[in-house]
This record gives sequence, structure tokens and C-alpha cells, in this order.
Amino acid sequence: MVDATPGLLTSLNTGSVNGGLGERVLIDYKDAIIDYKVTDLPAMQFFADPMTTDTGGNIDITFNRPSMKLERIEEGNTPQYQHTKLRSERISVKEWGIAVGVTRRMIEDSRFNEIEMALNEARRAVDRHMTEHVVKVVFGGSADSTFGTIAIDANTSESDITTFSTNPYGGFFGSGMTAADINATGSRLNSYGNESDDRLIRDMYYKAAGGALSGGDGEFALSDVVKGIDRIATHGYNASHIFISPAHYQSLLNLGDFVTAFTAAQGGVGGAGATTTAAMAAGSPVAQTASTGVVGSLYGLDVVVNAYVPSDRFGIFDLSVKPMAYVERRALTVEEANPGFGIVGSYMSMRYGLKIVRPEVGAICIAMA
Repeated sequence: MVDATPGLLTSLNTGSVNGGLGERVLIDYKDAIIDYKVTDLPAMQFFADPMTTDTGGNIDITFNRPSMKLERIEEGNTPQYQHTKLRSERISVKEWGIAVGVTRRMIEDSRFNEIEMALNEARRAVDRHMTEHVVKVVFGGSADSTFGTIAIDANTSESDITTFSTNPYGGFFGSGMTAADINATGSRLNSYGNESDDRLIRDMYYKAAGGALSGGDGEFALSDVVKGIDRIATHGYNASHIFISPAHYQSLLNLGDFVTAFTAAQGGVGGAGATTTAAMAAGSPVAQTASTGVVGSLYGLDVVVNAYVPSDRFGIFDLSVKPMAYVERRALTVEEANPGFGIVGSYMSMRYGLKIVRPEVGAICIAMA
């Protein structure tokens, strides 16, 4: 004997106006599956300058450096012949893949579209992978054996960042540079305008004004934002975006709503000193909210908040010039292992490489002791 299993409208409401024994509902598994929230950060659109290539292996990209100079000549003389200086960046192309575990029996016995669900999740897995890869390269937040990234902070030297064998993804300017590195052969640092050597050799990974994190909240000081803007401008670029985590956004809202006073001396939350509102005059961080993650404007910079950004650092960038090159050797394709059976036993793979090739257009503020 098998007891009847009630549907969602159980016998508790039998005879009620909203349901009853005759209105019990049986739900198909297909209708009961609820998709999870997908966190989106169009990392490639923000940070990468995409290009394709028909050759495999490592790809070399060449950049022109400032090298020629107009000279005054005397009557009857000719100027000296000058040549163009070049800088080369090597991008390592790797293959990445994902195997979707769909069998013939799953397709035949499933009460919902197993292939559609598997392919949708595989697509989202690729999106998550690309976003995580780009973020770890751009923000330098952690060493990852899967991606091959290294942890970069305010003490990481320029030589560690540019050593291809241990860090194939590059980074922004590191510490330890001297005036001799400006315009030197093999150096990424070029002179610009009338900027002094001391301003040019400042690294792009710098310690936050407030030091280490406190209570799990993102360390955020307006003086740190100004510092990043200045370091990017030193090399002839104008900062356009600031990327922060939800923890930093909370700190920013405390400033924007004046829940906590910030000092004129350090532009941060708390501390002693006279308060000021001048720093927020350029715009409110809660002026707008959009699906792109742009939540407002600060000093003319679009503020983008996303959970992929590390909570112990935020970045300031001039995204009119993309800091990263993305080389795609082969787009995502299905390698069909069993012809005629589609995705059964097959896998998807792609070949790509990426690297920070313009170290002047980004600055990373790091909360560290």
C-alpha cells in the first residue's frame, strides 16, 4: 500500500478559498530549479585591448618609446641621424578547458534539459574564470598556482614584476626604481614632459594612508585616491575609473553620507583634526546606480563596485588606454570526442594569453601594515 503524497497545497488548507484537496499542485523538477545570481564584471571590456593571432606559443608585442629629439643646426650643417627605440612585451598563450559531465543516460532519463543546463553553467564558469584571471593580474592581490600569478604589494620590486619566468603577466610599476631607469634600455619607465625624476620613479603599488584593514572594512581614504590620480598624471594620462570592493563602498558611503567625519589632514574616516566637505564637492558616490556596477562619481572618476575586487585594495585607472593586452589564439570551441553524440564525452577549450603592457595607466592602493 502506498500513501498519497500531497502537493504544495497540503491538507492543511483543504476547503479554504485559496486551495483544497482538488487543487493540490504537482511541480515538475524543471520548474523547481532556480538559477543563482550571477555576479558580472565585464573585465575584458574595462581592462583589455583584445587581439587575435594565427600563431601559437608566446606572442611578442612591440611598443614605440620616445627617442627622437629636435636639435638646432648651424648654417651648412646637417642634423644627426636618429633612430627609433622600441620596447617588447612577451605574452604567454596557454590552453584552458572544461569537460561537461553529461552522459547519454542523463539525457534519456532526465526530466529537464540536461544539455542546456550544463552548457549554461559551463558558459558562466568561463565568465567567472576570465574575470578572476583578469582581476588577479590587474590588482595583484594573491599568488595563485592555477593562474600562475604572484602576490604584489607596496614592497614588490620592479625586477620581480618584470621577470617573465616567474611572473608572465607583468604588472604596473614596482618599487626600487632609480633615476637611471628612466629611458634606460630594457626599462619600462620613460620620461614625460617636465616631470622630475623623483616623481617619475614612484611605484604604482602604494600603501593606504590608514594602513592595515580594521574590522574587515575596506580601508578607504580620499588622500589615497588623489595620490593615485597624481601618479597616473605624472606619466601623461588622466585617471577615469576607480574600482572598489563592497567593503570599500561601505567606507565610501560613510564619507558621502557624513555618518563619520573625515579629517582634512588625511582625508580618511575618523582621526583627529578639523572636518571638511570640500573633498566630496566633485560628486556624490551615491549619485547613480547601474547594472554595470558604476555607482557614482568621485573627483570625476567613475566609481565601480564589484565583489571580485579584493577587499584590501582598490585600483585607479585611465581606461581610455587599456592597461592589458588580451591575445586570443582560439576562441572557446567544443572538442567532440564522440561524433554524432554532441556534448557527450566532449570538452570545451580555448587558447589565450594576457599581460599588463602599459604600466603607467594604473595605480593600486593596498591596505597593509
